[in-house]
Amino acid sequence: MTTQYDKAKLFTDLHRPGDPLVLANVWDAASARLVAAAGAQAIATASASVSWTLGAQDGGGLDRDRALAQTALVAGAVELPVTADLESGFAETAAGVGETVTALLATGAIGVNLEDGLDGGARELRPVGEAAERIAAARAAADAAGVPLYINARTDVFLRGIGEPQGRLDAAIARGLAYVEAGASGVFVPGSADPAVIAALAEALPVPLNVLAAPGAPTVAELAALGVGRISLGPGLAEVAYAAVRRAAREVYAKGTYGGLADGLSYPELNGLFQR
Repeated sequence: MTTQYDKAKLFTDLHRPGDPLVLANVWDAASARLVAAAGAQAIATASASVSWTLGAQDGGGLDRDRALAQTALVAGAVELPVTADLESGFAETAAGVGETVTALLATGAIGVNLEDGLDGGARELRPVGEAAERIAAARAAADAAGVPLYINARTDVFLRGIGEPQGRLDAAIARGLAYVEAGASGVFVPGSADPAVIAALAEALPVPLNVLAAPGAPTVAELAALGVGRISLGPGLAEVAYAAVRRAAREVYAKGTYGGLADGLSYPELNGLFQR
């Protein structure tokens, strides 16, 4: 049986700049098993997707206990390494982030995303020193547990449009370097699909760069050539799934027809995901 330590080491090794780890983010056991069966090397949750499936708003609407319970459900559904998006750590203080990480490790997960944006949708980031302290607390908690947790430190400089556009690249790099110094394993910079920006980030950061992919973004091969080490789909799969629900529901109520159900997975296939 592969140990949690072994999964953590494997997950770290899968981050190869120029040969990126691709993560199609999930939110429950079924989505995790479908993504695993599609050929994933690891499984990642997306905070938005998890929040929505649990009836909460992303960005502070979900509580730590429910987020961790869903992480445990996902981790128990697959044999692959699992990393969890835990927003800003579900804690007010750095010490609280450490407690969150200790609880996360108890779920079997071997990685975590921690972001520097403030909850509630505000266009603000935590002071860089405060955000770095939270990364350091996460690292200390993982070290105490003896697990080489992959800490993916996310900075939302681009995603939230912080500061003047011409200064965002330097700001993101400065924050990323501070988080690496604090113990981050990688840096996640969502919000820009500009190849020049991505290449500059990948060159400036001494750890694997994670980017968020969506329609219109460079392809996996193009991002690999830019030096990216990790590609995430974020809530993209959940958005597609819920769009299918809306289309089918609107059709049956508006037209009384069922065409939106035609491309669905079959009952035996889905039920078979959980065959005892």
